[in-house]
Amino acid sequence: MRIHSGEVYVQRRSGYTREGLGSASIGVRLPEIARQFLIRQRMVVIGGHDTAGALWASPLYGPPGFLRASGERGVIADAAPAAGDPLEAAFAAPAPLGALAIEPATRHRMRINGTGHVQGDRLIITADQIFANCPRHITRREAHGDVNTGIFAAPSDRLSDEQLRVVAGADTFFIATGAEGHGADVSHRGGSPGFVVGRSATTLSWPEYRGNAMYMTLGNIHVQPRCGLLFIDWTGSRPALQVTGSASIDWNPGRLADHPGAERMVDIVIDSVVETPGHALVWRSL
Repeated sequence: MRIHSGEVYVQRRSGYTREGLGSASIGVRLPEIARQFLIRQRMVVIGGHDTAGALWASPLYGPPGFLRASGERGVIADAAPAAGDPLEAAFAAPAPLGALAIEPATRHRMRINGTGHVQGDRLIITADQIFANCPRHITRREAHGDVNTGIFAAPSDRLSDEQLRVVAGADTFFIATGAEGHGADVSHRGGSPGFVVGRSATTLSWPEYRGNAMYMTLGNIHVQPRCGLLFIDWTGSRPALQVTGSASIDWNPGRLADHPGAERMVDIVIDSVVETPGHALVWRSL
């Protein structure tokens, strides 16, 4: 991949001057430990563009083994976006896809970026980048029980009061971003409940902290504001929320007083919300 101008901008603004940081330095590597990690997973979050160009993040679930490596660059998921999911038709033909396999029990996660193509009831991923991330801000949980599949509600252009309460209680969300020439990406954000602030029914905000200096998410947002958020209810008792909209980075230090250690804030103006009652595994806190 070529140098990502958005990543370089955020790195320099954050005080990093070393060359070679960011997505351009990442390749495809699937050692045996990574292959075994994939086999253990019961969930993967994928990100991509719907047929209208909006970005979404969607969860895929299955028993251990539903996600596995195939050959040098391939990853197969024995699952595909369900009927009604915003990404239902996104991968009818090969299209840019980001994926995040996360194991909360061990606080390990793996990002897989490349192209995705649904064939039958499987999602075939051809990876251009595979890499592990640090375990920061991952709450330890363990999946148990079977997957509950719900019916997707009609999209809305704003969050309801109940949906705002779901956001306010979240300690985790997933974010899909993308940029022309750089594909799609899915990452994770975590914090104490309340770290995501619903400023209104159409605007959410959260703090960003110093990370691994790659700044793939923020670099994408800098050059292409479209993004998608996914809020999962880990108890299975409340709906999952998928949000798409446009994000912006606010570097104003005056907004950071309530977030010690944060370097910037991110705001998203919502275009559409989809709610999925009961569409989740049940997870037990560890």
